[in-house]
Amino acid sequence: MRRSFLECLHVVARPSPPPPCSLQTGGRRAGNGHNVHKTLRRDFLRRKAVPLAAQAALEKAFARGALARAVRVAVLFSGGKDSTYATFVALQRGWSVTQLISVRPDNPDSLLFHVPNLHLTPLLSQAMAIPLVEESANTGEAAELAALQRAFARIEADGILVGAIASDYQHARINGVAEKLGLRVFAPLWRRDPRDLIREYLDAGFRIVFSSVSAEGFDESWLGRAWDERTIEDLLQLHESHGVHPCGEGGEFETLVLDGPIFGKKVEILQAEPIWFGASGEWRVKQATLSGKS
Repeated sequence: MRRSFLECLHVVARPSPPPPCSLQTGGRRAGNGHNVHKTLRRDFLRRKAVPLAAQAALEKAFARGALARAVRVAVLFSGGKDSTYATFVALQRGWSVTQLISVRPDNPDSLLFHVPNLHLTPLLSQAMAIPLVEESANTGEAAELAALQRAFARIEADGILVGAIASDYQHARINGVAEKLGLRVFAPLWRRDPRDLIREYLDAGFRIVFSSVSAEGFDESWLGRAWDERTIEDLLQLHESHGVHPCGEGGEFETLVLDGPIFGKKVEILQAEPIWFGASGEWRVKQATLSGKS
């Protein structure tokens, strides 16, 4: 039987997991891991009125036998699908997400950081009601790692949560910076099958759009395109025909999340400009705002 993604939670920085402890839930202390997850699941579904499609993904997050652990994490956050979904996973595990971390590199071709529409992370922080820590990074790997270390030094958490799936480059460098500060790195999506993940993103109720594309097989029509079942099928076709990673881990595309089950408000795009460079392009958001959710 395939294990759930929380049972496969990958701890990058150190091999040993945090010590199990009871979790305070709704004013009640529960020591049994399974009962805690049942209580969290019931309370979350009632409080958030999660759609049925999202409930299926939530059930995976509360896998039977998973231990509840009082873990405080800060999320390395870009506003894209992977870091946002990793945040969702942590919250449903019962962890405390203390802050979002956003590093803005000067280099538009940074290998370490997501770049398109990073200026929207303050708005997304408001939408999710999670404080944001921001840092700027000069050009060059050393400068980017220094900015990452400055950001990590400012957090109030026990570890760093990342949405990394398959990038060994990011894995090694983020892990190295965290080790210097005595922080653990948690990567709940690490080595997950991307074909499963892209469906889970939709099942959980996230509203995702493409903010950039830069690989053979994509054209201008993908810029700003919303994710739906047809989008997933098209991505899987590009995976077969052109070797595109379904989650864009090779830099083939970047995304922006506008709404989801962990959003108290949704992001409304008022003005955006698609820019096509001939073989790649960006969907640059010029103006956006927050609005209530019905």
